[in-house]
Amino acid sequence: MKIAITGKGGVGKTTLAALLAQAYAEAGRAVLAVDADPAPCLADALGIPPALRSGLTPIAEMGELIEERTGAKPGTVGGFFTLNPRVDDIPEEFSIMHRGVRLLEMGAVKTGSSGCICPESALLKALFTHLLFRQDDVLILDMYAGVEHLGRATADFVDAMLVVAEPTRRSLGTAAQIRTLAEDIGLNRLWLVGNKVSSVEQAAFLEAESPGIPLLGWLPEDGGVLTADLAAEPVYDHVPVLREGALRLAAALDRITVEQPT
Repeated sequence: MKIAITGKGGVGKTTLAALLAQAYAEAGRAVLAVDADPAPCLADALGIPPALRSGLTPIAEMGELIEERTGAKPGTVGGFFTLNPRVDDIPEEFSIMHRGVRLLEMGAVKTGSSGCICPESALLKALFTHLLFRQDDVLILDMYAGVEHLGRATADFVDAMLVVAEPTRRSLGTAAQIRTLAEDIGLNRLWLVGNKVSSVEQAAFLEAESPGIPLLGWLPEDGGVLTADLAAEPVYDHVPVLREGALRLAAALDRITVEQPT
């Protein structure tokens, strides 16, 4: 199962990614969680200890690896370098494992142009495509607000894209933009997940005002998320109501991915 998670900044997509990753891991599934956000923080949401966290470096920041695989130094634009570098060993070699969840950080290309043709982007693109073609039991992609990592050739390999939204019109506006971008590349397996929902009325608002994305479920507002962050503890352990919500969402994902046509 391959799940991409996106949404407006600050809505809690990383929290959801951590909750689902731990829920599947505790169910005995092999989980690969990929932090594809330019500002990675999934390790913190998973409560990974600092000593273990120190052994994790975003792939985009690994200059020697990039040069070795592409034949060009990071930061160079144009010139000659390998557009299809070897990446098959990266998920195991440059990730860390904690409580049954393998975590890999992608990082971001730090140039003035987001669409640059450079060694870093070539490696990240090849790695992302490889991840989607792998036979992992559960792949969870913690993305940012968009589908830039995905292309038409790989959209069919995403079983579900979860668009996280708060019960606000601005958040749902971003969800509508994401839906348009996803449809442009042929990705139509989208589900809305509400977060920071404090009443049944707010949940009903999300369902009624959703931009054509079916509501998979929702997670309640809970101050324990902040407390867990301050204590450097996993949200999954610290906030029981969110753990229960994650288990319900995982079960719902299992159902829809089994039922959807291949």
